[in-house]
This record gives sequence, structure tokens and C-alpha cells, in this order.
Amino acid sequence: MTTSVHQFLCLTDNYGVLVHDSKTGATAAVDAPEAGPILAALDEKGWKLTDLLITHHHADHIQGAPELKARFPELTIVGPAKEVARIPGLDTLVGEGDTVRVGSLEARVIETPGHTTGHVAYYFEEDEFVFCGDTLFSLGCGRAFEAPYAVLWSSLLKLAALPAETQVYCGHEYTEANARFALTIESGNAILRDRAEHVAALRAEKRPTLPTTIGLELAANPFLRAEEPPVKAAVGMPDADPEDVFAEIRSRKDRFKG
Repeated sequence: MTTSVHQFLCLTDNYGVLVHDSKTGATAAVDAPEAGPILAALDEKGWKLTDLLITHHHADHIQGAPELKARFPELTIVGPAKEVARIPGLDTLVGEGDTVRVGSLEARVIETPGHTTGHVAYYFEEDEFVFCGDTLFSLGCGRAFEAPYAVLWSSLLKLAALPAETQVYCGHEYTEANARFALTIESGNAILRDRAEHVAALRAEKRPTLPTTIGLELAANPFLRAEEPPVKAAVGMPDADPEDVFAEIRSRKDRFKG
């Protein structure tokens, strides 16, 4: 296997990620929350940055890009075509179904609007991992800032349809807080309870809870389980359409203070 993935914290709770192809020496960063930790990770690994894959326009995902470009002038910055006006310095614009190459590695672009209107994810099918930014979180999902809840639900369904073993890299370390909310929806879910305990133990040791997998999320993440009868019943909507159930869950999370 020629692929290595290195994950590390940026800012307060963002994750930086490097994807390295040992066959060609190419290395991509996924998003650029801040340049310092990315540069430190590159130095630690002895890798040279060749590509930057941007998921969406929020400052905590792009603000490190200018410094990275200054350090690596040949860096190719890839990002969503639908957000080109809000992401300075994009070299390559991508949308649904496009292919992105990092050396010999290949990623398919999946448009996942909802959190922002042009948000994208990068799915490395052969390597079985996906970088989903702020659309899907471990035991949670992003806020629907720029689109109706139904749009975000459709985007989550795209990610949920990936193979169960797909490793999921998210933009933030939110799992412990997400678990507290998830238990208010589906406290009887034994898999969720076990996940919550495991997550609490990891965070007590300041260890990451990511990556997760699509299979784990389908079993315990209430935002992916809006079609399930126990979840529908828990929010008092046993006969509702899943997208309406999802909207209710997401609106509850927006108000959640736990």
C-alpha cells in the first residue's frame, strides 16, 4: 500500500490531515485551518506538500492556504467550483463526480451542500476513506447554515451510501459533545451507549475519536438514522418522512445546551 494518512489538531478543535502517496512522493492537505501545524506535520514526516483539497469556504478551513502557497509555490489548490467567489486562490475547480489526483492516488468529488451551498467531500475509493469536512461528524452532522435541512439530509444520504468499511475523516473533534446529544434521541441504542463510553475514555486521555467509519455511524449516529422506527418514535414522528425527522433532530441539536 502506498497511501499514508496523518491526522493532527489545528486551532482549538479542527483537524488537519495529510494524505501521502509514497509511490510518487505527492502529499495533499485536506483543508487548511492554520499553516503552522500543517508545516510542522510535513517536517515531522519528511513530506513535501503538492496539493491542497478544500471542502468549503469557512475561514477555519481555508485561512492557512496563503502561507502554504507561499512556502510551496507549485502547490495546487483544489476546491468547490460553487464557492470559487468565496475561496481565494483556487487553481482547480471541482464538482460532483470529478476526479482529483494526488500522485497515483485518486479521489472522487461528492457534492455535499447544506452546511454551505458548495461544500464537497473527497472520496478515495481504492483506499476506502472519505474526507467530509463539516457535513458529517462522528455521531453528528454540521449545521445547515446555507441551505434547508432537506438539502443537508440528501447530502448525508450520499455519504451513508458509501461502503460500511469506509473510514470517515471529519473537520472537527466534536464526538464527545455529539454523543451527549445523540443519547437524548436514542438512549436505548446499546451501540451508541458503548460508543459514548469509549469516546469519553479517549477524550479523557486527549486521544482523537477519528476516523470513524460509515458502518459505525449508521449504527449510532441519529442524523443518519432518521429512517429508523426507534428514532422516529423518539421524536414523536412515527409516520413522518425521514427528511422531516432529520429536520426535527437537527433543529433540536441547534438548541441543545448539554
